[in-house]
Amino acid sequence: MSSSLSPWLALAGLGAFHGLNPAMGWLFAVALGLHRRSRGIVWLALIPIALGHALSVAAVVLLMLGLGTLVETRHVEIVAALLLIGWAAYHWRFAHRHRVRVGMTAGLAGLGLWSFLMATAHGAGLMLLPVLIPICLAAAPAQGLVSAGSLPISLAAIGIHTLAMLAVTAAVSSAVYEIFGLAFLRRGWVNLDLAWIAALVVAGFFLIAA
Repeated sequence: MSSSLSPWLALAGLGAFHGLNPAMGWLFAVALGLHRRSRGIVWLALIPIALGHALSVAAVVLLMLGLGTLVETRHVEIVAALLLIGWAAYHWRFAHRHRVRVGMTAGLAGLGLWSFLMATAHGAGLMLLPVLIPICLAAAPAQGLVSAGSLPISLAAIGIHTLAMLAVTAAVSSAVYEIFGLAFLRRGWVNLDLAWIAALVVAGFFLIAA
């Protein structure tokens, strides 16, 4: 297990990157606040958005831990790499045809479900695997996994990632709602779809080369 701060900083950095992406929630929080003319709704919407994102990431992490109890870590890395690259190809080719839509009248439970589905559809949890596998899985399956206390480490990783994502989502949501408005998206926002796809591909090849 690595004691370096680098993996934790990487998890926080990926959380910030996820929070910056409008598809991960801040765009919906702002739109909901503008629709209901309430600053409080913008802030309240952040709670289910963060919870949905965290649950999506946690589902991927639990699958990784389960697989790590059965096979060697290197095999987990290869499977994760193929998933990442395949997910990037799917996202590039087909994702624009299958947008998840939730109406502006959605309740908090619906918003949390939407966040979970969006994070899952974008492969947000998969993107963390190059960082999580080295710190959560031992070289040998089952015995090393249990003795190393991987579950608490995984929960801490999910928490750090989610807090960073929530902080950035809150900052962007507040700035857009209070200062810029949604109109600036048409003239000044960078489309992050290609950057997201590139991040998935880079993460996949990183695992292959590890």
